[in-house]
Amino acid sequence: MAEGLRERKKRQTRQYISDVATGLFVERGFDAVTVAEIADAANVSVNTVYNYFPAKEDLFFDRSAGLVDRMARWVRGRHKGESAAVAILRELREEVEAVSPRVGLIPGYAAFMRVIEDAPALRSRLWAIAQEVQANLEEALREEVGAGADDPMPHLIAGQLGWVHSTVMGVIGREMVQGRNPREVSREALVLLDDIEDLLSQKVLNYAVRGME
Repeated sequence: MAEGLRERKKRQTRQYISDVATGLFVERGFDAVTVAEIADAANVSVNTVYNYFPAKEDLFFDRSAGLVDRMARWVRGRHKGESAAVAILRELREEVEAVSPRVGLIPGYAAFMRVIEDAPALRSRLWAIAQEVQANLEEALREEVGAGADDPMPHLIAGQLGWVHSTVMGVIGREMVQGRNPREVSREALVLLDDIEDLLSQKVLNYAVRGME
């Protein structure tokens, strides 16, 4: 369905407010910037900011909605004959190889991470996002294999696959904070993914294989 004029205007306004806020956070730090200052800089009212972003942290993590269910989406969209782990490894490799901002391979990432490191509220939100990612992945695995509530395997497999994702993201983030070139970090992360795959057991690698029919 095509996006209407009203929806496009709302999306553009939301994006503009978020971009203004992020610029202020990077420049001055998360705690030093008030919502009123963000509203003034974006030329909107404080109520407008809160209409789009219920909490100040939402202004910084405005794209987290696409993050919290991405591994669950990868599992649900896996190819025929492909397991959950193989799908996640493939998707991660594709993003790393493409030097995608979605995995932190972007100039200026160090400044973004410094804002998080200096703000307890953002670190707490980041932890909450990670928990939501894990819960969504477990739910997807449980649905895909038809596991009952008493079956521990979806929880255990989600833990393993969550480790894969967080390890790759953590290493990329650590290297990018050092001011490294994104393409160099990309090449190293691809080697890391191969090492990670070697560490996974066959039970993990062969869990939730999609049928060929």
